[in-house]
Amino acid sequence: MLDPELLWPALAVAGLVSGFVNVAAGGGSTLVLPLLVLFGLPADVANGTNRLNVLTQSLTGFTTFYRAGRVETKGVLPLVGASAAGAVVGAALASRVPEPVLRWVLLLTMLAVAVAMIALPALVPGAGVERPLRLRESPFGTLGVFAAALYGGFVQAGVGLVLVAVLGGLLRYDLVRANALKMLCTFVYGSVALAVFAWTGQVAWGPAAVLAVTSALGAWLGVRFTLRIPAAWLRWFVLVGVVVVVVAALAASGRG
Repeated sequence: MLDPELLWPALAVAGLVSGFVNVAAGGGSTLVLPLLVLFGLPADVANGTNRLNVLTQSLTGFTTFYRAGRVETKGVLPLVGASAAGAVVGAALASRVPEPVLRWVLLLTMLAVAVAMIALPALVPGAGVERPLRLRESPFGTLGVFAAALYGGFVQAGVGLVLVAVLGGLLRYDLVRANALKMLCTFVYGSVALAVFAWTGQVAWGPAAVLAVTSALGAWLGVRFTLRIPAAWLRWFVLVGVVVVVVAALAASGRG
């Protein structure tokens, strides 16, 4: 367990960094979850505690993108519905599944995303897409959004990367608009997941509050960064995020 005097500042820094990383790419929860375990929380409680800051950073990120005029508003309601449905199933499963299963789900999902992004460089368009697909035009896109939300309700870590792959690869959003809608989706199923974990008593509200405040600030900084860098750089930033999450998941599975 970490020195108690260092835990609260460490949580604050982790929230700031994770909020930034989750907006610009994804995978910030791989920093927060191990720290919550060092805080002395069981893995299931750490998983639940992480959900409040997902809400605050998602809301901050989405509203900041919206004010910058980078939110695709058409077809949003079906995205919200598919996200909520998947999150209910995922969060219900997560509250009952052993920790080693969570680790392997994270690892295998991130490996699949990494392989897809390397083998199919056009999976996520950088920019210049004329019109993305609506869910009604893409059955695979609908299934992908539902599956991403199920995964996000199950284990938060790395879900932003999964969503970027789904929104870009299946629905053809460019990276900036995919990141903006990603924040809306994570807010929807983050709300569902937090309600489930709170109901089952798997949230430590003190650490959750610290993470919620600092991750919101990190998310605002992440949006400013995303809007300013070239699309090609952003694609590499996302790929690096996938690799980092894979390494973190491999380390976790090795400890298990």
